Amino acid sequence: MITESILGTDFLIKNAKEIQVVIDNNAPEIEKLDQEIGDGDHIFNIQRGIKLVIELEPIIKHLSMSKALNQIAMKILSGIGGSSGALFGTLFMTMAKVSNIDDGIDYKKAINMFVDGVEAVKQRGKADVGEKTMMDVLIPVANCLKEGVEKDIDLKDLMRKTIETAEKGMLSTKNLLATKGRASFLGERSKGHIDPGARSSQLMIKTVCMSILNT
Repeated sequence: MITESILGTDFLIKNAKEIQVVIDNNAPEIEKLDQEIGDGDHIFNIQRGIKLVIELEPIIKHLSMSKALNQIAMKILSGIGGSSGALFGTLFMTMAKVSNIDDGIDYKKAINMFVDGVEAVKQRGKADVGEKTMMDVLIPVANCLKEGVEKDIDLKDLMRKTIETAEKGMLSTKNLLATKGRASFLGERSKGHIDPGARSSQLMIKTVCMSILNT
């Protein structure tokens, strides 16, 4: 069953720090992917965004969850260039607006917040599965998590399934034709390359899932 552990801002900070390590370790690969089909700045934007979030620790550790998430959203929106800032800012801003989150967040509520956030990102970016973007990871993961909550699947089993879903979504982008962003200008030449945004998203999701599995 999905556990009732209460999550606070320490959960956000801990996972941001763990994500930073994983992204930094995989930065050369992500940069190469982006140089193949993008403009090469994706990894820089992601690393900058994570650093900005971690630097908020002295402020957000004393805030309510809604205010902490809103602070993160504002920092990402103002501090990251390109589409990454707008999309990840939208994710956190949407989660911050979910009702009653300051009364306590368990894993079930956290999952529902993430699902709402992904839907907002989908609407903001006007992107869906099959267009060779990070949505090829985020949407299947959101669907997997939503189904897990509805069926009240054991949390750790759900985290394992989510890791598999994220990886499958990321790998699926290799043979897709890009229809969004700079990669879309390559036409058929965009095929044969994994989308860098899908890869970074998959790594971040896996990191959070592993953090929960190891608790």
